[in-house]
Amino acid sequence: MDDGLADLLHRVVYLLGEATKQLTENTADALSYSQMRLLGTLEDIEPATQHRLAQALSVSDPAISRALRPLEAAGMVRVRVDPEHARRRLVETTEAGRKVFHENGRPLHDVLQNALVQAGFPYERYLGETAELAKFLEEALKDAG
Repeated sequence: MDDGLADLLHRVVYLLGEATKQLTENTADALSYSQMRLLGTLEDIEPATQHRLAQALSVSDPAISRALRPLEAAGMVRVRVDPEHARRRLVETTEAGRKVFHENGRPLHDVLQNALVQAGFPYERYLGETAELAKFLEEALKDAG
């Protein structure tokens, strides 16, 4: 990949993360940034082993285990023994977890959309092209694997 493109994509992801942090820090009952990131990642790859989730988030297995405890206690995720391997734990979001995740993500979406539209950014085109890019990358990863 072109280093300039990789740097640009990294910068966009970083800035979106920072915006998420700012919004979640200002809302007392919202999920933390880390919890939002964990639930969003899990939603994309579930059911996932704790190890796979740790890899996807670039954190240690013990860190994932610690991060899951409050989410499990709150009924947002379910952690169970993998029936195929007793030492592995499978993690999946519950309906309540998905609802809380999407309700917390909505204000971020609205703030970013409004800011982009006010700045004259072609938001609808961006949305369509981002969806196309995600689909293309998913297919490329399947073909490479």
